[in-house]
Amino acid sequence: MVLTLALIAAITVVDILSPPDIHLGPLLIVAPALTASFAGPRATAGVALLALAALTVIGLTRDGLTTANHQTQLGAQLAVSALIVGLRVLRQRHERELARVRSVSEAAQRVLLRPLPELIGPLHLASVYLAAEAEAQVGGDLYAAARTATGTRLLVGDVRGKGLSSLGDAALLLGAFRAAAHLHAELPDLAAYLDGSVSWDLAQLAEQSRQARQAREARQARLSRPSGQPRRARPRPPAGDFPDESGEAGESFITAVLLDIPDDGSPVRLIDCGHPPPLLLRPEGVSTLAAHRPAPPLGLGELAPVRYEVETFPFRPGDRLLIYTDGVIEARDAQRRFYPLIERVTAWRADRPTALLHRLRRDLLAHVGGRLDDDAAMVVVERLPDDGPSGSRRS
Repeated sequence: MVLTLALIAAITVVDILSPPDIHLGPLLIVAPALTASFAGPRATAGVALLALAALTVIGLTRDGLTTANHQTQLGAQLAVSALIVGLRVLRQRHERELARVRSVSEAAQRVLLRPLPELIGPLHLASVYLAAEAEAQVGGDLYAAARTATGTRLLVGDVRGKGLSSLGDAALLLGAFRAAAHLHAELPDLAAYLDGSVSWDLAQLAEQSRQARQAREARQARLSRPSGQPRRARPRPPAGDFPDESGEAGESFITAVLLDIPDDGSPVRLIDCGHPPPLLLRPEGVSTLAAHRPAPPLGLGELAPVRYEVETFPFRPGDRLLIYTDGVIEARDAQRRFYPLIERVTAWRADRPTALLHRLRRDLLAHVGGRLDDDAAMVVVERLPDDGPSGSRRS
């Protein structure tokens, strides 16, 4: 605001002191235009009135207000100032509407992807989510944790696709996991239930798409048939001719990792459904927990019989587990090089979970130049020492 006031004063003084054939008064319109870029309509209107007053002072000091030149300048200044203030009012309304929509969107996203608790049983959890969609906080990646009678179950998944268009499948899987995580005693039963839930939803989506296509074809046939003539068979257009029929219903799936971490220190049980393998971080190094018998992604179980095989591995106090989605390892820099996750984690494996994720987040965004092409999620799980959660206070 100080800059605009100084600009008005400077233009006024210079115009008064200039030769008679030089007129700088029209430049005063810059002041309200500049104010509109950072202030509201009232401040913009106030600066516009000051600019008009300054132009009036210039006219009285130089040739008087009766000349056609100054009258034209005042009229043009008034018209343009009114236009600037009007546009600033419309912009303010748009900003308020956008703020309300963003507030509702953020609330819905928080309900969908609830923050993981820092402490759950004997575990310390930390998570980070980077959405590829601009202004979004979540997309097609997901994670959730649930307590059972004997331990903690974790789900980390990645819906085919990215951004807001994949929220529906993510919400379906998260709801199914939260409802059934404590009902199924065995991890394969839980995986089969989740696969059935996703497959059923995709089947419903395919059926709705088929019915909508048939309705469009019937409507087009009625519109193209002349009155009184019998209906003739029409060749079915290619699927791509319909804007909402791109084959997504038959190609959607969700990669996921299911973990069952007992409280008593027993080996962790893991089922990998086509997901990138987690990393086990220990003082002596980093190892990849690649499944020997991975299952297909969730949603593809109806294509062939699936037997969910459980992998086990020890998870001692002080061990850390990094679970991530493919948006992390497939992130590329300007030279199209993939993000070296294992190399980075090996160098930072001694960091606490929260500090480790902060480093990975900053380094990943720096690697891609600040903008990801796909959603990315990371979850770090640490088993606390036997003396309880006091060790979790360090982060």
